[in-house]
Amino acid sequence: MVEKKNILVACGTAIATSTVVAKAIEEALYDRDISVNIRQCKASEVPSLAQDADLIVTTTPVSVDKDIPVIQTLAFLTGIGKEDVIEQIVEILKD
Repeated sequence: MVEKKNILVACGTAIATSTVVAKAIEEALYDRDISVNIRQCKASEVPSLAQDADLIVTTTPVSVDKDIPVIQTLAFLTGIGKEDVIEQIVEILKD
């Protein structure tokens, strides 16, 4: 059984924007038969929550001390480049 990957989704307040991004990622990966755990947080919480993450997707700059891939994007909000970001997420999660 393939272990679920953990994605941390961050925005300024962990309310509206991260919810939109998390849902879009979840739906896109579901369509590709990729099972993930997604946790939403404030950007300021990323350093303390990143330890279990395989990937961090954020709409604002974040600082991470660990060697965890970070994708900073507004593609899920604007729609511009969304498929490219999804493919980037898929590639990171394959590793």
